[in-house]
Amino acid sequence: MTQISRSGEVADAVNSGRPVVALESTILSHGLPPGRNLDVARRLEETVRAAGAVPATIAVLDGTPVVGLSATQLERVCAADAGLDKLSLRDLGPAIGLGRSGATTVASTSALAHKAGIGVFATGGLGGVHVGAAESWDVSADLGVLGRIPTLVVCSGVKSVLDIAATLEVLETASVPVLGYRTDQFPAFYLRSRGFEVPWRVEDPAQAAAVVAAHREYASSGVLLANPIPLESEMDRELHDRILREGLELVRAKEVHGKDVTPVLLEHFHEASEGVSLDANEALVLSNAKLAAEIAVELA
Repeated sequence: MTQISRSGEVADAVNSGRPVVALESTILSHGLPPGRNLDVARRLEETVRAAGAVPATIAVLDGTPVVGLSATQLERVCAADAGLDKLSLRDLGPAIGLGRSGATTVASTSALAHKAGIGVFATGGLGGVHVGAAESWDVSADLGVLGRIPTLVVCSGVKSVLDIAATLEVLETASVPVLGYRTDQFPAFYLRSRGFEVPWRVEDPAQAAAVVAAHREYASSGVLLANPIPLESEMDRELHDRILREGLELVRAKEVHGKDVTPVLLEHFHEASEGVSLDANEALVLSNAKLAAEIAVELA
């Protein structure tokens, strides 16, 4: 049976009850360009440490789930020629069993973090229900995992290309509390709002931690904390909507489906916005890491 490899620092923190924040690796290997991804990876870990928690970046390397990448392992994940698979929860068994290496998504990171004893996870955006899912059944595994694993996921909502209303309905059905951090509006990644309300609002890390602790007393599902992108980093709405229209046309023309849609759209955003979306992506994930660490400290 394959055991999870925890770094000494992460293992010591978990065993002693100190705050730990899980970080995914897909954003590094598939979401950001080489060079910048390693810089962001290091800054994410520094941000978590500065807020008083221990960072645990997660990936699968040579068939072994690693929770708390070393500096060398982080460089490997971020290398231009890394060739890592993108691993959702369904892919963990095949990747581990076949000795493969891959970057973990929200679903697989949440599962591995939980197994390693970590209950707080910071990411950029959550997967959701795709437009047209009534015909395609294209619904992210992130939602199902949140319904089964008691992880707090701190993110900037979902990308505006998704069906936000349907995503919120699925989360409600799965008994996942959705909290807005200092907002009544559910954020849409690059944008602070797309007009959808959140059912609950919290004003500070202490309130968020109190909700998470109380929820865990009565349910086994996770909690979603939606933290809008910092105001100064939000993309211009007209620019965003134009690039999104172009991206959707590109996806349709190339007949891209399933888990390949998001990487194609992200790449188009990065190129068409001349780096504006990259700056936004970096700002929001760093903001989420800081907030997650502050909540982890409260929970500890």
